[in-house]
Amino acid sequence: MITRLPVSHFVILLSSLLTLSACSTTQNNVDGWQNLLSPAEQKNWTAKINHHPSGVNFANTFRFSGDMLLVRYDGYDDFNEQFGHLFYEAELTNFHLKFEYRFTGDFLESAPGYARLNSGVMFASQSADSILTDQNWPVSVEMQLLAEREAGVARPTGNMCSPGTEIYYQGGIYPEHCLNSSSPTFPAGEWVRGELIVKDGHVTQLINDDVVLEYDLALAKKDDLVTGENPATWEQMKNLKSGYIAFQSEGQPIDFKNIYLKIL
Repeated sequence: MITRLPVSHFVILLSSLLTLSACSTTQNNVDGWQNLLSPAEQKNWTAKINHHPSGVNFANTFRFSGDMLLVRYDGYDDFNEQFGHLFYEAELTNFHLKFEYRFTGDFLESAPGYARLNSGVMFASQSADSILTDQNWPVSVEMQLLAEREAGVARPTGNMCSPGTEIYYQGGIYPEHCLNSSSPTFPAGEWVRGELIVKDGHVTQLINDDVVLEYDLALAKKDDLVTGENPATWEQMKNLKSGYIAFQSEGQPIDFKNIYLKIL
């Protein structure tokens, strides 16, 4: 015997289904947070890998798997300085970025040794389309991500590196390429939460909810690290007021998940 729902019950059921549907379409922007790995957002990323034109994802280096971003090298015979970056489409000024990462798999031995258990998130960067085919690095600032290489030897993560850029730190221009954070050292394979907050040029970097580094953006400045670039880039990026974010590949497999962005 089939039990028929009263009309009032049917209306309530239909209303509930419509509410669930509405929630599913807005879950990508809850309290201002945008899920950059949602199916709708996955088309809004562009790969730029050294020795290849913008938009060419050589050997499927960057790949989406469900709700994760994977960086892999199983299609490489030789690394050949094919440093890569996956750029999100929006130019950003004031923002809060959250993500989780873990190092995994085997290091590509033909990549430079310093890249072992090493990756990063670039920001205040030039766009993917402005990077020439044989330009090795984007002019940008990097939130550097590292894992333990030798037991008992400190190797903090959430550091700062500056290819073609300069920052202000403790009252002056910081003279070195990289600046270590105060974070602990994490082993490969462990998920680590990172956050990057940029507000009016002030940068705050967090690891597992703790502030580990703060500094201020300064300017783009030609150095020996960035090669193969368009000379006009330096003048166009003289002041680091806005730019793009990008997730890095440089020889070590790494997984990213829960990449969320909020505009401030």
